[in-house]
Amino acid sequence: MILVVSTSWMCFGNKGLHPGSKVIITTTDVWLPGSGELFKLNGKLMHTKYFLNGLLETESKKLLCFHAFMGNDPKEGYEEVSKKLVKYCEGHPMALKVLGGSLHNRDVTYWEGYIDMLNKENNPPINNVLKMSFDSLPLENDKELFKHISCFFVGMDMDVTVAILEACSLETRSGITNLIDKCLLSITWNKELAMPQLVQEMGRFVVREESHYNPWERSRLWGHESFNVLKHKKGTENVLGLTLDMGMLEKEKLHGSLKLKTDALSKMDRLMLLQLNYVQITGSCNKFTEELRWLCMHGFPLKSIPSNLPMENLVGLDTSYSNIESFGIYYWYPQQLLKRVKQWIGSFSKDKRLLGSLKILNLSLCEQLRSLGGFNQIPKIERLILKGCIGLHNVCQSIKQCLELFFVDLSYCSKLQKIPRIIGMLKKVETLLLVVCNLGESQIGIIDIDTITCSSSIPSTVLEAIPSYSKFFTIYLLTSLVSLSLVNNNLSTESFPMNFSCLSMLEELYLDKNPIVSMSRCVRSLPRLEKLSMANCNMLTSGEHPPHTLTYLDLFSCKPMLQKVVFDPEMSPLQLLSIDCHIIALSSCEVEGVVKIQPMAGVEEKVLRSLGWNRSDFLRHVVTATHLKKKGRI
Repeated sequence: MILVVSTSWMCFGNKGLHPGSKVIITTTDVWLPGSGELFKLNGKLMHTKYFLNGLLETESKKLLCFHAFMGNDPKEGYEEVSKKLVKYCEGHPMALKVLGGSLHNRDVTYWEGYIDMLNKENNPPINNVLKMSFDSLPLENDKELFKHISCFFVGMDMDVTVAILEACSLETRSGITNLIDKCLLSITWNKELAMPQLVQEMGRFVVREESHYNPWERSRLWGHESFNVLKHKKGTENVLGLTLDMGMLEKEKLHGSLKLKTDALSKMDRLMLLQLNYVQITGSCNKFTEELRWLCMHGFPLKSIPSNLPMENLVGLDTSYSNIESFGIYYWYPQQLLKRVKQWIGSFSKDKRLLGSLKILNLSLCEQLRSLGGFNQIPKIERLILKGCIGLHNVCQSIKQCLELFFVDLSYCSKLQKIPRIIGMLKKVETLLLVVCNLGESQIGIIDIDTITCSSSIPSTVLEAIPSYSKFFTIYLLTSLVSLSLVNNNLSTESFPMNFSCLSMLEELYLDKNPIVSMSRCVRSLPRLEKLSMANCNMLTSGEHPPHTLTYLDLFSCKPMLQKVVFDPEMSPLQLLSIDCHIIALSSCEVEGVVKIQPMAGVEEKVLRSLGWNRSDFLRHVVTATHLKKKGRI
């Protein structure tokens, strides 16, 4: 990060600088600008931050070639290996310089072998540079957190990661902030943990240094090393986390398939984080340690989770892409499943703590899943993810006992019955995703409004989302909602009520890919709405008077019919994604209340000066600019 500081007076040591001086500081400590300590000032500094991104691909190639070939382009025959190395370095100047110098005057075969080596083990010269930020972390908590994230959680949702790692006795939220401050971690727009590949591999290199030649003595295992340790049953109590994705290994053609005997895990008494994706498991699951906090088993082959699997301390369970047919206790099973259900009920009754710590349950894309129940056994559940469970028919009414549940994803659960009743039972849900759930008139198979109104199971806090006089069925939404997605549900303008003001907490609303003609009045009545997306609503012709609180509005369509958008002048500053080049070119969309496009020659001199320009700059060129006015036409 580059920090440019402007001040009337400051000092370094005993010497002062001339008033109006600008000081440029490079630092990896993001907190530094907020402190006047560096300049011995009591107050905050006037400053501007500039975050340094990696070099672009063209610049990266030039820097690499300068050190490897003493020119701007690779030599003949080196094009592909140079491209691979540029991609590996991700724009990191020091990495490009070090690697370029290391490969100077080497043949292509050497380059290829060097790249293979880099993919297995990071290069020490680069590590010495990147480890400076890691070594400067003052707390052991933050170092352990960094190693966990670099080995297992890059690309995962931040809140999910926090819930899991806090259960591992780590101070996670403050630790993540410290890692961000040291430029070792970042958070993407959709709240996923992100880390440059070189930084991630540096973290893994730190773990490898715990034992160079005996992987089973390390605290964390991944990839082919996990495969070998499990295959030869060499696990030890040192292992805190292990991840093995046979799908990835088979793509890389490293080893083929593995049938894991559960006793390979029996010596890993401190194992807390375990990922076994697409692994064929044999043996008794009581060999799993009771210390498990996170268990991820994509492609789990069994039809139900074994009752002897120790799960009392489990916080996160992910069995996406699995063959599971049922989960928990449910009372509407087909006759052929009744025997297995009774076995489940017996196992739950023996141990009331079976899933007592579970906060995150992810059963996404379990296409064989038919029923879901047993919610009275998971009272702490916070996130329920059922995205893509296309065979799911029933969800047990015991879901209303999940008092901590705040995130529910039912997207693509097109066969799910009694959706209104389910939604009405979720008393504290803040985020509800109902993407492609067939909520339209002809697809939805739920009871009508009169039946629901008379039902005692519907809490008083629900909101009727379809008017009683409508020919549509009724859906109920909770007033606790903060984010709601109804993408691609064949909902028309008439599907919405006159007023949404009861959704007083709603901040994000996604209505993309619905046959909506105009912005409904109910949307305008949302008092806290900040983000509204109606992208690819290809029948949308007008969007008038959106809520004053909006900061983001997406009306983009690949087949635009939008004719008029009207904003109120008192609206907050808005990021508008709607008027693409096609609309501008055709001058087909009228926008009122925010912008007016006119020749620069007609703009007042004081407005130009406020932008750092003057009229003489534009007398020599034909320039068009945009500024705020109350009404205009595009």
